Amino acid sequence: MGDAGRTRLAVLGSPISHSKSPLIHRAAYRALGLDWAYVAADVDGPHLADFVERCDSSWRGLSLTMPLKRDVLPLLEHRHPLVDVVGAANTVLFTDDGLHGFNTDVHGVAQSFRDAGVESLGYVQVLGGGATAASVIAGVAQLGAGKVLVSARTPAKAEPLVALGESLGVAVTVRAWAIQDRSLIAPDAIVSTVPGGQNDLVFAEPIRAASVLFDVAYDPWPSRLAQDWVDAGGTVISGLDLLVNQAVGQVRVFVGGDPELPLEREAEVVAAMRAAV
Repeated sequence: MGDAGRTRLAVLGSPISHSKSPLIHRAAYRALGLDWAYVAADVDGPHLADFVERCDSSWRGLSLTMPLKRDVLPLLEHRHPLVDVVGAANTVLFTDDGLHGFNTDVHGVAQSFRDAGVESLGYVQVLGGGATAASVIAGVAQLGAGKVLVSARTPAKAEPLVALGESLGVAVTVRAWAIQDRSLIAPDAIVSTVPGGQNDLVFAEPIRAASVLFDVAYDPWPSRLAQDWVDAGGTVISGLDLLVNQAVGQVRVFVGGDPELPLEREAEVVAAMRAAV
């Protein structure tokens, strides 16, 4: 795309020093022959607008962590449709006509399942009820999921996910954290959206052996939940897979302005991104 002078990018969050996004993005731009700078900046919600305001014409884009994915919404002049679907933007593109917001987490969720050989889903359990859970529901809907059980520590805060499910043709049920599906039917997949080390649920061995676990956390790794799955011979998808796959969508945005427009030599670029972590 144009804007050749826009060569600065960053991932924002607080804390952010642990982020692997700079490693992944820098690897992508090296593979593409682009002399772009990508750094991590410690920015919290109250200071997001000030940071964006200070970004001059040398800035191309931003990657956002929670809670900035929601805090940024009032600052956007343009939104990709998925932003309004899930109520969050993890990618900002600076252009001459204002800030464009995108959500590449949904693509990252669906692609991570596909990379693990999971092409379709029916029933999914999601652990956690925040913005990441919204992206997960939209992602599994792309793989055909028709039923989602959300396990939330504060069920009332997760109720908006029911309406999200209705808009996507997915029947979403919200239950308190430790209450399982009374039907005792094993989900096709269980997706944990809670931070690493904060998941205290225990699943029976038959579920761990039969259901795919997708743990979006990657630090520490393996998480306790992931290790339980490995011990039962189950299939585990790491949060690093999501990190890379959502980053592919971000690189597409920063390079071509469109999260659905494949990169030139994309397979080679993705391989470099994976090698970086």
